[in-house]
Amino acid sequence: MTSTATLPAEAAAPPEQGPGPHARRFGLPIATCLVMGNIIGGGIFLLPASVAPFGTISLVAFGVLTAGAIALALVFGRLSQRLPQTGGPYVYARAAFGDFAGFLAAWSYWITAWVSNAALAVAAVGYLTVLFPAIGGHKAAMCLAALAVQWLPALANLAGTRYVGAVQLVATVLKFAPLLLVAVGGLFFFDPANLGPFRATDQSPVGAVSAAAAILLFSYLGVESAAVSAGEVRDPARNVGRATILGTAGAAAVYLLGTLAVFGLVPHDELVASEAPFTDAVNAMFGGTWGGTLVACAAVISMLGALNGWTLLSAQTPYAAARDGLFPKVFETKKRGVPVAGVLVTVVLASGLTVYNDTAGSDGVFEILVLVTTFTATVPYLLSTAAQIYFLLSGQSERVHRGRLVRDGVLAGLAFGFSMWLVAGSGYAAVYQGVLFLFAGVLVYAAMSARKHRAGHRAAA
Repeated sequence: MTSTATLPAEAAAPPEQGPGPHARRFGLPIATCLVMGNIIGGGIFLLPASVAPFGTISLVAFGVLTAGAIALALVFGRLSQRLPQTGGPYVYARAAFGDFAGFLAAWSYWITAWVSNAALAVAAVGYLTVLFPAIGGHKAAMCLAALAVQWLPALANLAGTRYVGAVQLVATVLKFAPLLLVAVGGLFFFDPANLGPFRATDQSPVGAVSAAAAILLFSYLGVESAAVSAGEVRDPARNVGRATILGTAGAAAVYLLGTLAVFGLVPHDELVASEAPFTDAVNAMFGGTWGGTLVACAAVISMLGALNGWTLLSAQTPYAAARDGLFPKVFETKKRGVPVAGVLVTVVLASGLTVYNDTAGSDGVFEILVLVTTFTATVPYLLSTAAQIYFLLSGQSERVHRGRLVRDGVLAGLAFGFSMWLVAGSGYAAVYQGVLFLFAGVLVYAAMSARKHRAGHRAAA
């Protein structure tokens, strides 16, 4: 394991890219869209119905989770000021705890990204069948559609970071238009009689909040998006933190207002049984049955935007690790500001998983892998918040602004608690399966570490 005493010098490494038309293409607006677009995928369109059985107390759970997510966003903002490099959680964990911790952060994040991409694509096809009914019922057509949904964002990534940013900006604007229509416009049609009971179950208030939170916990995954892509953000020490906070706050506002509006538009008894709560809300606002088409369009755009962003992130973390000799060197290949090999490997793995799900999905392997990501996604958060606590407690003058020590310590503690809550909310099965995948990476680390050691000896000879 690399001694942490040598890492501050590495943190001051020269810029990752030279000047060029694709270097540092993400300004604050696009970096913010990257965060918001990755946090809000397709799950928001079902969330109100998912938490309705608990009553309006679920809004309290949303508020608690939002506070935790904002604390985590603030911690990432502080960490990105100290280490404004591509890789985010990988960079922070390695700087604090050495190569092995950094590798675990990179490995777990990479698994999360490519498995989640496959899941997002499969979910997107479900909404595509609403817009194009001819696809539905034909297994081969649905599989090809899922592959197309993955490869289109991958091609945008391969075209360069300027195109990634453009796609992310357009997708965020297009998907937020109908969401804001319901979240803000729905308040003008709000009927308090539709809200139903505050507590709809026999659970205690604490139990009801915890149960609702278990469903909502993973709604905020993606707060680290700007930090992971810090190497492509202009003035990262300043803009990454701002984008992280603005993006998380913006997503939180849409979540809270959207859920509240749907609660007030759709009667509680109908909402509990609803399979398309935002569709029902739009139909309640304007009448007719066109709400389903509007929501399906928004969902497909939302998922394409999320796939665009997550494809980039799935390549950035292995790229950062490859530069340090902890991932295969091929992941270090970068063109037009994008790690080409990382994008290609990610989309090939996700496509393979999609095809396997289509041909042998009855074995439940796909579902197991998606379950795994609910745990692996939290590992980088835990390591990052632990790194911030380490930096603060160790009193490293180059990392700690002493006048902010108490504030940063409180935020780091809240963020660590939030990350632990994410792990607890994963469930026993997710933790068990996720730990197996995490430990499988130990063998990869052993091979890469040995190769790095041999290369160091040859260079010294």
